[in-house]
Amino acid sequence: MSTGELSRLVKPRALPGASLVVEASEAERAALAQRFAVTSVPDLTATVAFDTDDEAVLANGTLTATIEQPCAVTRENIRYTVTEPLALRFVPAGTTPDYAPDEEVELDTEDLDEIAYEGDAFDLGEAIAQTLALAIDPYREGPGADEARRKAGITSDEEQASSGPLAEALAALKKG
Repeated sequence: MSTGELSRLVKPRALPGASLVVEASEAERAALAQRFAVTSVPDLTATVAFDTDDEAVLANGTLTATIEQPCAVTRENIRYTVTEPLALRFVPAGTTPDYAPDEEVELDTEDLDEIAYEGDAFDLGEAIAQTLALAIDPYREGPGADEARRKAGITSDEEQASSGPLAEALAALKKG
């Protein structure tokens, strides 16, 4: 079975109508922070309600986490909260179509978060960890980013377009 940083094995046979709250421990949050190359994950909670659809287990809920990571510009640590919807579909292995490597496939909305599992349990924790990974903004900027750019002489595309010889020529044409 899974040995991930946030492993929560769930057996589907007793799930319809059930709900579960997953709170990551301090050690799990530290391991996730290392895995996702952020400074820390001070808080991570997911609330999940379960239902069934044919052979699939539907897991719907919300992931809320606090992320601390370096600003993409200043490298000073910033902290922010992410809230992400969870809409996962766990299916037994072998029940999903097997496509050829070069075959073009169109996916429906419900196919996008379909997770195959083997045995008598699936790892809800790993699915939550992967949802967290997608919610982390690797280029997140803190409040001092614009000032740091100005001090370094870095201008935005808009500022560059509004100055220089071409901008002056265009301004002269507009006047005339």
